[in-house]
Amino acid sequence: MNTKKVLVAGATGYLGQYLVRELKNRGYWVRVLIRKEAQKNRFKEVDDFFVGQITEPNSIKGITADIDWVFSTVGITRQKDGMTYMDVDYQGNSNLLKEALKDKIEAFQYISAINGDKLRQLKIFEAKEQFVDELKNSGITYCVLRPNGFFSDMKDFLTMAKAGRVYLFGDGKFKLNPIHGEDLAKVCVEKMIEGVKEETVGGIDILTQNELAEIALKAWQKPIKISHLPDWTRRFTIWILRTFTSSKIYGPIEFFLTAMAFDNIAHQYGTNRLEDFFKSEVKRMKQR
Repeated sequence: MNTKKVLVAGATGYLGQYLVRELKNRGYWVRVLIRKEAQKNRFKEVDDFFVGQITEPNSIKGITADIDWVFSTVGITRQKDGMTYMDVDYQGNSNLLKEALKDKIEAFQYISAINGDKLRQLKIFEAKEQFVDELKNSGITYCVLRPNGFFSDMKDFLTMAKAGRVYLFGDGKFKLNPIHGEDLAKVCVEKMIEGVKEETVGGIDILTQNELAEIALKAWQKPIKISHLPDWTRRFTIWILRTFTSSKIYGPIEFFLTAMAFDNIAHQYGTNRLEDFFKSEVKRMKQR
Protein backbone atom coordinates (compact mmCIF):
# COMPACT_ATOMS: atom_id res chain seq x y z
CA MET A 1 0.00 0.00 0.00
CA ASN A 2 1.41 3.40 -1.01
CA THR A 3 1.26 6.02 1.69
CA LYS A 4 0.95 8.91 -0.78
CA LYS A 5 -2.39 10.66 -1.00
CA VAL A 6 -3.17 11.77 -4.52
CA LEU A 7 -5.65 14.18 -6.11
CA VAL A 8 -6.73 13.69 -9.74
CA ALA A 9 -8.33 16.70 -11.43
CA GLY A 10 -9.90 15.97 -14.82
CA ALA A 11 -10.73 12.46 -13.61
CA THR A 12 -13.85 12.10 -15.76
CA GLY A 13 -11.93 12.68 -19.01
CA TYR A 14 -10.41 10.07 -21.34
CA LEU A 15 -6.98 10.06 -19.67
CA GLY A 16 -8.29 10.86 -16.18
CA GLN A 17 -10.29 7.65 -15.91
CA TYR A 18 -7.25 5.53 -16.83
CA LEU A 19 -5.10 7.52 -14.41
CA VAL A 20 -7.45 6.89 -11.47
CA ARG A 21 -7.46 3.16 -12.29
CA GLU A 22 -3.64 3.03 -12.54
CA LEU A 23 -3.17 4.85 -9.23
CA LYS A 24 -5.64 2.56 -7.46
CA ASN A 25 -3.96 -0.52 -8.97
CA ARG A 26 -0.70 0.68 -7.45
CA GLY A 27 -2.32 1.13 -4.05
CA TYR A 28 -2.50 4.93 -3.80
CA TRP A 29 -5.18 6.75 -1.79
CA VAL A 30 -7.08 8.76 -4.42
CA ARG A 31 -9.33 11.81 -4.24
CA VAL A 32 -11.01 12.97 -7.44
CA LEU A 33 -12.45 16.34 -8.33
CA ILE A 34 -15.88 16.06 -9.93
CA ARG A 35 -18.22 18.83 -11.08
CA LYS A 36 -21.44 17.20 -9.92
CA GLU A 37 -22.56 14.46 -7.53
CA ALA A 38 -23.94 12.36 -10.40
CA GLN A 39 -20.39 11.75 -11.66
CA LYS A 40 -19.59 9.62 -8.60
CA ASN A 41 -21.04 6.52 -10.23
CA ARG A 42 -18.30 6.60 -12.90
CA PHE A 43 -15.76 5.48 -10.30
CA LYS A 44 -15.69 2.17 -8.47
CA GLU A 45 -12.82 2.40 -6.04
CA VAL A 46 -12.08 6.05 -5.29
CA ASP A 47 -11.31 6.96 -1.66
CA ASP A 48 -12.71 10.49 -1.65
CA PHE A 49 -14.75 12.81 -3.86
CA PHE A 50 -14.48 16.57 -3.95
CA VAL A 51 -17.35 18.31 -5.72
CA GLY A 52 -16.43 21.70 -7.17
CA GLN A 53 -15.82 23.72 -10.33
CA ILE A 54 -12.15 24.27 -11.05
CA THR A 55 -13.02 27.58 -12.71
CA GLU A 56 -14.62 28.87 -9.46
CA PRO A 57 -11.84 29.28 -6.87
CA ASN A 58 -14.22 29.44 -3.89
CA SER A 59 -15.75 26.08 -4.80
CA ILE A 60 -12.39 24.24 -4.60
CA LYS A 61 -11.14 25.65 -1.30
CA GLY A 62 -9.57 22.84 0.72
CA ILE A 63 -9.33 20.47 -2.25
CA THR A 64 -5.63 19.74 -1.62
CA ALA A 65 -5.86 19.37 2.18
CA ASP A 66 -3.76 16.33 3.26
CA ILE A 67 -2.74 15.68 -0.36
CA ASP A 68 0.84 14.79 -1.38
CA TRP A 69 0.60 14.77 -5.17
CA VAL A 70 -1.71 16.49 -7.65
CA PHE A 71 -2.28 15.18 -11.18
CA SER A 72 -4.15 17.57 -13.48
CA THR A 73 -5.41 16.44 -16.88
CA VAL A 74 -7.86 19.37 -16.93
CA GLY A 75 -8.44 20.79 -20.41
CA ILE A 76 -11.34 21.99 -22.46
CA THR A 77 -11.26 19.64 -25.47
CA ARG A 78 -14.75 18.22 -25.01
CA GLN A 79 -16.48 20.84 -22.83
CA LYS A 80 -19.27 22.86 -24.31
CA ASP A 81 -20.50 25.14 -21.55
CA GLY A 82 -19.37 28.50 -22.92
CA MET A 83 -15.90 28.35 -21.33
CA THR A 84 -12.76 29.46 -23.17
CA TYR A 85 -9.32 27.81 -23.11
CA MET A 86 -8.12 30.66 -20.87
CA ASP A 87 -10.99 30.01 -18.42
CA VAL A 88 -10.27 26.29 -18.09
CA ASP A 89 -6.78 25.30 -19.28
CA TYR A 90 -5.10 28.33 -17.75
CA GLN A 91 -7.27 29.83 -15.01
CA GLY A 92 -8.79 26.56 -13.76
CA ASN A 93 -5.38 24.95 -13.34
CA SER A 94 -4.01 28.15 -11.84
CA ASN A 95 -6.80 28.07 -9.20
CA LEU A 96 -5.83 24.49 -8.39
CA LEU A 97 -2.14 25.38 -8.14
CA LYS A 98 -2.90 28.17 -5.66
CA GLU A 99 -4.64 25.64 -3.39
CA ALA A 100 -1.72 23.22 -3.79
CA LEU A 101 0.81 25.93 -2.86
CA LYS A 102 -1.26 26.97 0.15
CA ASP A 103 -1.30 23.36 1.41
CA LYS A 104 2.40 22.86 0.57
CA ILE A 105 1.86 19.69 -1.45
CA GLU A 106 4.93 17.74 -2.56
CA ALA A 107 4.52 17.68 -6.35
CA PHE A 108 2.18 18.76 -9.15
CA GLN A 109 1.90 17.02 -12.53
CA TYR A 110 0.28 18.73 -15.49
CA ILE A 111 -0.56 17.20 -18.86
CA SER A 112 0.02 19.63 -21.74
CA ALA A 113 0.61 18.30 -25.27
CA ILE A 114 3.42 17.60 -27.68
CA ASN A 115 5.01 20.74 -29.17
CA GLY A 116 2.78 22.98 -27.03
CA ASP A 117 5.86 25.03 -26.15
CA LYS A 118 6.62 25.53 -29.86
CA LEU A 119 3.04 26.29 -30.96
CA ARG A 120 2.00 28.95 -28.48
CA GLN A 121 0.30 30.87 -31.28
CA LEU A 122 -2.50 28.27 -31.31
CA LYS A 123 -5.44 29.12 -29.05
CA ILE A 124 -5.42 25.70 -27.43
CA PHE A 125 -1.72 26.00 -26.46
CA GLU A 126 -1.62 29.66 -25.52
CA ALA A 127 -3.59 28.85 -22.36
CA LYS A 128 -1.88 25.52 -21.57
CA GLU A 129 1.60 27.00 -21.88
CA GLN A 130 0.73 30.06 -19.81
CA PHE A 131 -0.10 27.61 -17.03
CA VAL A 132 3.11 25.59 -17.65
CA ASP A 133 5.09 28.84 -17.15
CA GLU A 134 3.22 29.57 -13.92
CA LEU A 135 3.76 26.01 -12.64
CA LYS A 136 7.50 26.12 -13.39
CA ASN A 137 7.88 29.49 -11.68
CA SER A 138 5.83 28.51 -8.62
CA GLY A 139 8.71 26.86 -6.75
CA ILE A 140 6.75 23.60 -6.40
CA THR A 141 8.22 20.28 -7.58
CA TYR A 142 6.60 19.88 -11.00
CA CYS A 143 6.24 17.36 -13.80
CA VAL A 144 5.00 18.47 -17.23
CA LEU A 145 4.10 15.69 -19.63
CA ARG A 146 3.62 16.33 -23.33
CA PRO A 147 1.71 13.42 -24.84
CA ASN A 148 1.23 12.89 -28.54
CA GLY A 149 -2.33 12.48 -29.87
CA PHE A 150 -4.48 9.97 -27.99
CA PHE A 151 -5.83 6.88 -29.74
CA SER A 152 -9.29 8.36 -29.14
CA ASP A 153 -8.30 11.44 -31.23
CA MET A 154 -7.45 9.17 -34.16
CA LYS A 155 -11.08 8.11 -34.53
CA ASP A 156 -11.48 10.92 -37.10
CA PHE A 157 -9.49 8.71 -39.48
CA LEU A 158 -11.83 5.79 -38.76
CA THR A 159 -14.88 7.94 -39.45
CA MET A 160 -13.45 8.97 -42.82
CA ALA A 161 -12.41 5.39 -43.61
CA LYS A 162 -15.93 4.13 -42.98
CA ALA A 163 -17.05 6.05 -46.08
CA GLY A 164 -14.31 4.30 -48.08
CA ARG A 165 -11.74 7.06 -48.55
CA VAL A 166 -9.33 8.99 -46.33
CA TYR A 167 -8.33 12.56 -47.19
CA LEU A 168 -4.90 13.83 -46.19
CA PHE A 169 -3.17 17.18 -46.65
CA GLY A 170 0.15 17.09 -48.48
CA ASP A 171 1.89 13.80 -49.27
CA GLY A 172 0.92 12.01 -46.01
CA LYS A 173 4.54 11.29 -45.13
CA PHE A 174 4.65 13.13 -41.82
CA LYS A 175 4.95 10.81 -38.85
CA LEU A 176 3.33 10.52 -35.45
CA ASN A 177 3.08 8.02 -32.61
CA PRO A 178 -0.28 8.39 -30.85
CA ILE A 179 -0.72 6.75 -27.44
CA HIS A 180 -3.46 4.80 -25.67
CA GLY A 181 -4.82 6.35 -22.45
CA GLU A 182 -3.94 3.22 -20.50
CA ASP A 183 -0.27 3.40 -21.53
CA LEU A 184 -0.12 7.14 -20.88
CA ALA A 185 -1.58 6.74 -17.38
CA LYS A 186 1.24 4.32 -16.50
CA VAL A 187 3.82 6.83 -17.74
CA CYS A 188 2.17 9.64 -15.75
CA VAL A 189 2.59 7.72 -12.49
CA GLU A 190 6.08 6.44 -13.31
CA LYS A 191 7.42 9.90 -14.21
CA MET A 192 6.00 11.32 -10.97
CA ILE A 193 7.75 8.58 -8.97
CA GLU A 194 11.01 9.19 -10.86
CA GLY A 195 10.80 12.95 -10.32
CA VAL A 196 11.06 13.73 -14.04
CA LYS A 197 10.39 17.41 -14.78
CA GLU A 198 9.39 17.24 -18.43
CA GLU A 199 8.90 14.51 -21.02
CA THR A 200 7.24 13.90 -24.38
CA VAL A 201 5.18 10.71 -24.43
CA GLY A 202 3.98 8.74 -27.43
CA GLY A 203 2.93 5.21 -28.31
CA ILE A 204 5.04 2.29 -29.43
CA ASP A 205 4.32 2.59 -33.19
CA ILE A 206 5.65 5.51 -35.25
CA LEU A 207 3.36 5.79 -38.28
CA THR A 208 3.15 8.03 -41.32
CA GLN A 209 -0.25 9.62 -41.95
CA ASN A 210 -0.54 7.34 -44.99
CA GLU A 211 0.01 4.27 -42.79
CA LEU A 212 -2.52 5.58 -40.30
CA ALA A 213 -5.07 5.98 -43.10
CA GLU A 214 -4.31 2.43 -44.34
CA ILE A 215 -4.82 0.95 -40.87
CA ALA A 216 -8.16 2.77 -40.61
CA LEU A 217 -9.34 1.51 -44.02
CA LYS A 218 -8.18 -2.04 -43.27
CA ALA A 219 -10.09 -1.99 -39.98
CA TRP A 220 -13.27 -1.49 -42.05
CA GLN A 221 -11.99 -4.05 -44.62
CA LYS A 222 -12.10 -1.38 -47.33
CA PRO A 223 -9.78 -1.07 -50.33
CA ILE A 224 -6.96 1.43 -49.77
CA LYS A 225 -8.18 4.75 -51.17
CA ILE A 226 -6.31 7.83 -49.98
CA SER A 227 -6.67 11.29 -51.53
CA HIS A 228 -3.89 13.82 -51.00
CA LEU A 229 -5.09 17.43 -50.96
CA PRO A 230 -2.71 20.29 -51.75
CA ASP A 231 -1.35 21.91 -48.60
CA TRP A 232 -2.82 25.34 -49.42
CA THR A 233 -6.29 23.87 -48.75
CA ARG A 234 -5.20 23.12 -45.17
CA ARG A 235 -3.85 26.63 -44.63
CA PHE A 236 -6.95 28.16 -46.22
CA THR A 237 -9.24 26.09 -43.97
CA ILE A 238 -7.40 27.38 -40.87
CA TRP A 239 -7.71 30.97 -42.14
CA ILE A 240 -11.45 30.58 -42.84
CA LEU A 241 -12.08 29.08 -39.41
CA ARG A 242 -10.05 31.71 -37.55
CA THR A 243 -11.79 34.48 -39.43
CA PHE A 244 -15.40 33.34 -39.21
CA THR A 245 -15.80 31.10 -36.14
CA SER A 246 -15.16 31.35 -32.40
CA SER A 247 -12.06 29.86 -30.77
CA LYS A 248 -14.26 27.18 -29.25
CA ILE A 249 -15.03 25.90 -32.74
CA TYR A 250 -11.72 26.53 -34.47
CA GLY A 251 -9.38 25.72 -31.55
CA PRO A 252 -9.37 21.90 -31.81
CA ILE A 253 -9.52 21.92 -35.64
CA GLU A 254 -6.74 24.51 -35.89
CA PHE A 255 -4.61 22.32 -33.61
CA PHE A 256 -5.34 19.17 -35.61
CA LEU A 257 -4.68 20.82 -38.99
CA THR A 258 -1.47 22.49 -37.78
CA ALA A 259 -0.18 19.25 -36.25
CA MET A 260 -0.78 17.48 -39.58
CA ALA A 261 1.87 19.66 -41.23
CA PHE A 262 4.98 18.27 -39.55
CA ASP A 263 6.32 15.22 -37.70
CA ASN A 264 5.00 14.66 -34.17
CA ILE A 265 7.30 12.02 -32.71
CA ALA A 266 7.45 11.63 -28.94
CA HIS A 267 9.42 9.18 -26.80
CA GLN A 268 7.95 5.70 -27.28
CA TYR A 269 6.08 3.97 -24.46
CA GLY A 270 3.45 1.33 -23.86
CA THR A 271 2.24 -1.84 -25.51
CA ASN A 272 -1.11 -0.91 -27.08
CA ARG A 273 -1.19 -0.78 -30.88
CA LEU A 274 -3.39 1.53 -32.91
CA GLU A 275 -4.28 -1.30 -35.28
CA ASP A 276 -5.90 -3.29 -32.44
CA PHE A 277 -7.65 -0.21 -31.10
CA PHE A 278 -9.15 0.53 -34.54
CA LYS A 279 -10.34 -3.08 -34.94
CA SER A 280 -12.09 -3.06 -31.57
CA GLU A 281 -13.62 0.38 -32.31
CA VAL A 282 -15.02 -0.88 -35.64
CA LYS A 283 -16.49 -3.90 -33.87
CA ARG A 284 -18.10 -1.59 -31.32
CA MET A 285 -19.49 0.71 -34.02
CA LYS A 286 -20.99 -2.25 -35.90
CA GLN A 287 -22.75 -3.49 -32.77
CA ARG A 288 -24.53 -0.20 -32.18
